[in-house]
Amino acid sequence: MTKTQKTVAGFSAMGVLLVVLFLMNLAIGSTSVSLTAVWDALFGSTSDPTASNVILQLRLPRALAAVVLGGALALSGYLLQTYFHNPIAGPFILGVSSGAKLTVALAMIVFLSHSRTPGSAVMVVAAFAGAMLAMSLVLALSTVVNRMSVLIIGGVMIGYLCSAVTEFLITFAADSEIVKLHTWSVGSFSGIQMRDVLVMTVVVALAFLGVLMLAKPIGAYRMGETYASSVGVNVRRFRVMLVLLSSLLAATVTAFAGPVSFVGVAVPHLVRSLLDSSDPKKVIPGCFLGGAAFCLLCDLLARTLFAPTELSISTVTAVFGAPVVLWILMKTQKGRERV
Repeated sequence: MTKTQKTVAGFSAMGVLLVVLFLMNLAIGSTSVSLTAVWDALFGSTSDPTASNVILQLRLPRALAAVVLGGALALSGYLLQTYFHNPIAGPFILGVSSGAKLTVALAMIVFLSHSRTPGSAVMVVAAFAGAMLAMSLVLALSTVVNRMSVLIIGGVMIGYLCSAVTEFLITFAADSEIVKLHTWSVGSFSGIQMRDVLVMTVVVALAFLGVLMLAKPIGAYRMGETYASSVGVNVRRFRVMLVLLSSLLAATVTAFAGPVSFVGVAVPHLVRSLLDSSDPKKVIPGCFLGGAAFCLLCDLLARTLFAPTELSISTVTAVFGAPVVLWILMKTQKGRERV
């Protein structure tokens, strides 16, 4: 099988898996419905209003959110891995998601204390501010340390610090606020409504187009900054765009679903292996498809594995994502030993 055939087969497999998992998320739950009922509900020809309400009001927004936010998180991880030239860089590990979590929690507490619910736009703006704050700290740290391992540890510490402050804020929030904050703070796609899906889709779609426009510079940058400059890439501007887009994507995820772990680290590597390619023009859409399918699978398991108890989405993504990170570390170490 040629590389082109492998790439086509990889995209086909991810596409089919995405459709199957999407339908399973609509059909399976505390009240399971048939695929026929799902089809009827989606196209307005159902005779069962209860099933229609469950599918359209509860499961459909949640499944769409898993697709959009899962793809966004995988893309954010890919951009950060490109920026830092490190295979385990990701928004969760570097503390970007935790920074976004801190400012969103603060915004939610302020609004809820005044008996108001923050809108989707407010959540995204607050999350972006926190993500940029955490990213600024990571970038500042990168200017004084030379070893990437130290930078990763620093990012983890920044994440822990932001999470500690967030937990402090939640602990002393009013009782009525804690209920709303707790589910979000541990990572969950529950409670998302169609108006939220619309906002996140617009933001992620614009960011996705921006990432696609960077495909050619990313390919050059992966060959080294000197090479990228020699072929006309404005490296400084390019790096700023990587930071802004990765932060915006991670912030959008955190604003609506809270912190979701390991997706941004694991999925880009799985996609590259599946497509047998590192070409950004292939990997970028592949990351979005892979992240969407990955989060659909994890959310389905989070909802159904121990029903009626629901796991946080990060609990399930960690089970699948952590072994991938360990595999990457061992693979990297073996490569260094050969050298």
